[in-house]
Amino acid sequence: MKNLHEPVLVLNANFAPINVCTTKRAIVLMLTGKASFVLNGRGVIQTVSRAYPRPSIIRLGMMVKRPRPRVKLNKREIFRRDNYTCQYCGQRKKNLTVDHVIPRRLGGDHTWENLVTACASCNHRKGGRTVAQAGLRLLKKPAIPSSSAHYTFGRHVGGNTEWIPFLEGW
Repeated sequence: MKNLHEPVLVLNANFAPINVCTTKRAIVLMLTGKASFVLNGRGVIQTVSRAYPRPSIIRLGMMVKRPRPRVKLNKREIFRRDNYTCQYCGQRKKNLTVDHVIPRRLGGDHTWENLVTACASCNHRKGGRTVAQAGLRLLKKPAIPSSSAHYTFGRHVGGNTEWIPFLEGW
């Protein structure tokens, strides 16, 4: 059933957003008393004997201590940081690749500051050279994306606009 796999925002005891889980997991957390219902907005889930509200946001009953979240360095997050746009020509194409601004063979690292999104043709044109050697320019300097709640959970906000007040300020 699709309804049980929709995303639910999980808030810590101090209302700080900490995770996104499925509706099914959220209901289990609520039924076991580990979380409480904060916001519905999606209707109910009907069982044979009872109707349960389909949560959009839940809050944990106890405070969970966790380290400050960091955005993982991977291909998907590089594309997301660069808004799925080639950082050399500025076009949004289907065949995107990850390019090292300073090539690995010239001592470039595999870090946020050295990786950008590039279309296949720009990446091929640049080859194993630096940006200056290839006669190209970067649209914006690559940097580590912020680990704000808006960035971390932003991909789910499109269909869950009721989350916005809970994400702002964290």
